[in-house]
Amino acid sequence: MRIEASVLEAPSGRPRDDDGGDARFRALMRTEDWESLPAAIRRRFSKRLANGSTVLYAGEVLETTMSRTGWLWAQVLRLIGGPLPLTRNRHVPAVVVVTEDHASRGQVWTRLYGRPGRFAQVVQSMKRFAGPTGLEEYVGYGVGMTLTVEAREGALIFRSKDYFIELFGARWWLPAWLTPGNTVVTHAELPDGRFSFTLQVIHPRLGHMIRQIGMFREVVT
Repeated sequence: MRIEASVLEAPSGRPRDDDGGDARFRALMRTEDWESLPAAIRRRFSKRLANGSTVLYAGEVLETTMSRTGWLWAQVLRLIGGPLPLTRNRHVPAVVVVTEDHASRGQVWTRLYGRPGRFAQVVQSMKRFAGPTGLEEYVGYGVGMTLTVEAREGALIFRSKDYFIELFGARWWLPAWLTPGNTVVTHAELPDGRFSFTLQVIHPRLGHMIRQIGMFREVVT
């Protein structure tokens, strides 16, 4: 393990687009990459929310597949809140709620995945605009990962770079053998106003462990 002083602070000022939008995601990318994204994705990821305000997306999980090892990892990670899908489901309802949180200088993402005959699985994480890459996903219990952001073929892609644990004011970087592998999230626009969300967990030696595909549409309230 590597250890360093915990990096939790983000700049106090929020970068803004000239039109008053939130430019925090845009600031993580090259200008030409950001401008290569469809206008709907750029609007979605530059939506400016007041503290405590939310935006709601509703849709369905088309399919969740996982290897035996992936299933086992998902069950083990229930000890830290269950950040990964727990079951292999197809065509189940899903809801994503994004809430602005000024205290953390980030966003709280709450995901609800339907499970036939059971309560929905609730997954929560926090996107913090901090750390060595400028963005990290915190899942609770001191556990998180740094993320890189890129555009490819019109899609916005988030990739895990490093995993960490925060304890006693310090940050411990986890070696690769203590992690499930690379986490890749792809956000792509669909022609009917919806967007797709694809989560993949790929181990460098074991291959695809988890793959989840969903389609969503913003709920206007």
